[in-house]
Amino acid sequence: MTQLLILLTLPEKVRRQYYDHLRGRFPSITIDMVDHHSKVEPFIGTADILITFGAHMADPVLEKGKKLKWIQALGTGVDGIVDRPPFRDGVVVTNMHGLHADSVPEAAIMLMLALARDLPRALRGQHEGKWERYPARLLKGKTVGIFGVGAIARSLAPKCKAFGMKVVGISSVAREIPGFDRVAHREALGEIARELDFLVLLTPYSPETHGIVSAKVLAAMKPSSYLVNLARGGVVDEDALMRTLGERRIAGAALDVFASEPLPPEHPLWSMDNVIVTPHLGGFHDQYAEEALPTVEENLRKFLVGDIANMVNVVRR
Repeated sequence: MTQLLILLTLPEKVRRQYYDHLRGRFPSITIDMVDHHSKVEPFIGTADILITFGAHMADPVLEKGKKLKWIQALGTGVDGIVDRPPFRDGVVVTNMHGLHADSVPEAAIMLMLALARDLPRALRGQHEGKWERYPARLLKGKTVGIFGVGAIARSLAPKCKAFGMKVVGISSVAREIPGFDRVAHREALGEIARELDFLVLLTPYSPETHGIVSAKVLAAMKPSSYLVNLARGGVVDEDALMRTLGERRIAGAALDVFASEPLPPEHPLWSMDNVIVTPHLGGFHDQYAEEALPTVEENLRKFLVGDIANMVNVVRR
């Protein structure tokens, strides 16, 4: 009998959406579920399928998952899965490519507005009962650089345009893309950073993008500019960013992803008054499970009949 393990460090209500839906659709397979990678021991050794997010994984899951044939990543990124040393090349990996084209652009707009209007300052005033008026910065007339020009960026660009912003794409290939004023090569990031009011990171994490937002790039940014990271923590040199923010060489940052997650309670970023910290919420929303499950269900049906070649969003490594 095929055995499936769901590993999700999410609220019980959310986990149950996946479990109950698949249990109802596939009564002939064994489905187990755990809420943390430390709890996989009773199930992972006999599991054929694993459903999880890369951020919820750990090396022992793959070390003990000797029978794993397929991993369904519930996010777009598969870092945390395919880049772990115990990962075996014969395991099929599928992801949720294109699923975040609504939620992450909304998060980007929200964070840009929160930075431009200094929302943390207003919330501190509310907490202290302090009435303080100060001018907000408009998005209108500002230039946003979007690093990574996939489905999410192509949804974000026209939304930025609606606010009257100039939109510059940054990619591994310079080309014309509708909705962008221009698209530049990522090798020119340091030069492009000089003209940006907002740098929004959406690029996938890879050896090529590791630490690409370096001390040099941060030093090139304007003192009035902001960084928004909705990509992966490893894309940014986090130590350099903390120095830059501490010395107020840029106006601020909104960070949804970090080099180490969960972000440790003692981490300095929590207490910086020019930083907005959100706990990897960019793609997580109230309709996520219902949007993800049709892909999971389709792939599971194909896997069970051996139609691996036609599974959806197979990751080519």
